[in-house]
Amino acid sequence: MRDHCLCFATQRAARELARRFDRAFADLGITNGQFSMMTAMGGMGGPKLGDLARFMGMDHATVTAAVRKLEKNGLVTVSADGNDRRARRVSLTADGILTVERALLVWRIEHLKVALEFGEEVVPE
Repeated sequence: MRDHCLCFATQRAARELARRFDRAFADLGITNGQFSMMTAMGGMGGPKLGDLARFMGMDHATVTAAVRKLEKNGLVTVSADGNDRRARRVSLTADGILTVERALLVWRIEHLKVALEFGEEVVPE
């Protein structure tokens, strides 16, 4: 089973790919997970933490901890929701937007390299 398990092979490939993108983003001071989370936030327009957690497929506590680190690094802000005082909304700061823009260039290059390594037909966006 060890050598034929699709679940294990997928998890291993995902970890290797994640480490590759972590290295690519290292000079920007973010991880691939942080990049994914910040691009999700930007695309969702200041989501509630719970909505972000659902979108990311993560539990609320894990997202909250990740957001705290991004907030500490000045990349996001967390504020109370205007309609529900218990809910918190998260949005990118100016530094967060700039970091995502820079990271997007790095992502495009690395994504192209991966696609070419796997022999995929690359269609520019």
